[in-house]
Amino acid sequence: MFLAGCTVGPNYVRPEAVPVMPAAYKEVNGWKTAQPRDEAIKGAWWQLFNDPQLNALEEQVAVSNQNVLAAEASFRQARALIQSAKAGYYPTVSVGASATRAHQSSTLGSSAKSDTTTYTIPVDISWEADIWGRVRRSVEASRASAQASEADLAALRLSAQAQLAQAYFQLRTQDAQKAFLDATVAYYRKSLELTKNRYAGGVAAKADVLQAETLLKSTQAQSIDLGVQRAQYEHAIALLIGKPASDFSLPAAPLEAEPPAIPLGVPSLLLERRPDIAASERRMAAANAQIGVAEAAWYPSITLSASGGLETTSFSRWLSWPSRFWSVGPAVSETLFDGGLRSAQNDQARAAFDAEVATYRQTVLTGFQEVEDNLAALRILEEESKVQDEAVQAARQSVAVAENQYKAGVTSYLTLLTAQAAELANERTAITIRGSRMTAGVLLIKALGGGWDASNLQDTKR
Repeated sequence: MFLAGCTVGPNYVRPEAVPVMPAAYKEVNGWKTAQPRDEAIKGAWWQLFNDPQLNALEEQVAVSNQNVLAAEASFRQARALIQSAKAGYYPTVSVGASATRAHQSSTLGSSAKSDTTTYTIPVDISWEADIWGRVRRSVEASRASAQASEADLAALRLSAQAQLAQAYFQLRTQDAQKAFLDATVAYYRKSLELTKNRYAGGVAAKADVLQAETLLKSTQAQSIDLGVQRAQYEHAIALLIGKPASDFSLPAAPLEAEPPAIPLGVPSLLLERRPDIAASERRMAAANAQIGVAEAAWYPSITLSASGGLETTSFSRWLSWPSRFWSVGPAVSETLFDGGLRSAQNDQARAAFDAEVATYRQTVLTGFQEVEDNLAALRILEEESKVQDEAVQAARQSVAVAENQYKAGVTSYLTLLTAQAAELANERTAITIRGSRMTAGVLLIKALGGGWDASNLQDTKR
């Protein structure tokens, strides 16, 4: 109890993340709350989207993504550093054996034999008492750093999973665009044939045929162009699951899903949900412990040392009891002058802690921003989607009316062409908005920390 009470340096107290913690998210107004009202996302968060193909891909991220595996190795390194720091609690014991042949100068006037052989087996023991808590603070810092590394691993895993989900839904958006454009191309091809027949019958002008062909070819070009982005999204997914892009492919499947209802909870829960916030908080704790390590350098060090063994000049008597020797005793040392080194190290440790506090608060604020951003995006995109669907219905009706009027000879082909182009643009916009809503849903879940919680951090005391 006495030694523990001598631990120098400030005990860690987590600083306030923000001056006043908001009671609720600002952009939550109009948000459709999940039923039942869970306080947090649970389990594998991607299962909320109810897509078996996505589920299968996400399961491969944790075991095959090379960045995740590298972060996992870094975490194991950090855990090993805890034991490295804890080694300071224990004495250092070394043993060896030596045989030394020496020749003494004859000019010294000694009558002793000038050539001697000394046989030695020494055992040395040294232990520095951790009175001021330098080792305890080092262990504390290493333990907090290991937990920060574990949270970094969780953050990287969550980021890779979110990137995969985004790429997947963007790929499915491309598939939906492709399916629509292919159907539109088939429709335009029939329209072109109809126009050609009308031209052959002297009802339509050559310009009508050329305009119909132009619309068909431009739509075909748009359909072909989608292949570039789809291929890139497919390659990105392959990279995220640790497979060569050359050996991976996904069959086309149009995007038909809607963003799921996502449980939010209150803003204060974000401090425990997001692994990047937890990692930043643990680094604050490690920096705080380093202040204690720096302050311990101002106090004297007390070392207990002992040595003993066997020593003789006769090989036959090397292992005999009379050849024994030993010494034991404490030593106290204090640095009187170091040119300001300890003072600079102390200032450096305190400045590093202040920097970690600022980084922690910035991370928390960024977390709040990301949640609010994606809440707003989901709410606004949902409203936009409803209006855009109405625009699509109106465009379809406009095409039907213009087509009938053109066949009846009431309007020119240009009117029908304009209506078809408007329908094409509105249909594609509606599909793009649907994909953006799915992406915003993924980003909101990521901003909320996925299914992670700070209680998942391992107890690194062992």
